[in-house]
Amino acid sequence: YCVYVAIGQKRSTVAQIVEILRKFGCMSYSTVVAATASDPAPLQYLAPYSGCAMGEYFRDNGMHSVIVYDDLSKQAVAYRQMSLLLRRPPGREAYPGDVFYLHSRLLERAAKMNARTKKGGSLTALPIIETQAGDVSAFIPTNVISITDGQIFLESELFYKGIRPAVNVGLSVSRVGSAAQTKAMKQVAGTLKLELAQYREVAAFAQFGSDLDQATQQQLLRGGILTELLKQKQYSPMATEVEVVTIYAGVRGYLDKIAQKEIPRFETMWLEHVSQNHPDILKAIRAEHLISDTTEENLKNAMEEFLTINEFEARAAH
Repeated sequence: YCVYVAIGQKRSTVAQIVEILRKFGCMSYSTVVAATASDPAPLQYLAPYSGCAMGEYFRDNGMHSVIVYDDLSKQAVAYRQMSLLLRRPPGREAYPGDVFYLHSRLLERAAKMNARTKKGGSLTALPIIETQAGDVSAFIPTNVISITDGQIFLESELFYKGIRPAVNVGLSVSRVGSAAQTKAMKQVAGTLKLELAQYREVAAFAQFGSDLDQATQQQLLRGGILTELLKQKQYSPMATEVEVVTIYAGVRGYLDKIAQKEIPRFETMWLEHVSQNHPDILKAIRAEHLISDTTEENLKNAMEEFLTINEFEARAAH
């Protein structure tokens, strides 16, 4: 079950989101709680707590639910507005002293219940925070970062470059780490985050000079390939096994000699090839949650067979 809480947004935006949820058949298990920009500050302040109470109903009855708060920055602004009107002493950025408690008491209600005594339901919270000019060190972002189990930092600069989802790998952190990944994902994506973070750093310096050693050129090449490979169309979720076979092609170097503009075509054709001619590979990864020696051998053979029957434009030599 899903609960979506819209705080301080335009009515047209909320209507658009509801329409998208309806179009994909999500409204049968979703609840939308909205306190729009035209609503008074107390309603914007209370909306997340109302949504959370609905999510807790599912949690306490042994069901699993997800709640999205979009966004808590606007709730903090509404709370600040109320506090200043109530003549409470302002603190940093004019927020009242208990603004941390405002968010901590809300987010700590998301929990996994004990299966024997509390029916084993769960509530997962996905709070969204808006940053001003990408400043993560502002008051509200640092507060929420300190409460959550990690964050995905989305950058507008990457979005406008066409890298979508626009995840900034350096500033995105998981405190759960690989404990939340399947073994198959760990096998292919073990060094992925580090490679991408290093690529972004090197790419920033590479534009100033052309004399780069072989290792740096290889780093730039692989980083560009992985960035292209991780682009995803809107409203097109992928199954874990599909992600695994896609990333496998990138990290094992099969794309190193292919032109970057050919990568989206390669990805589409490769996934078609695997699902039509080698469905057993996808079934094995889905069932075992790992890439066994047999599966790896089959993947390697499938890739070699795929590259033999398909031609792609070669990468220009530097």
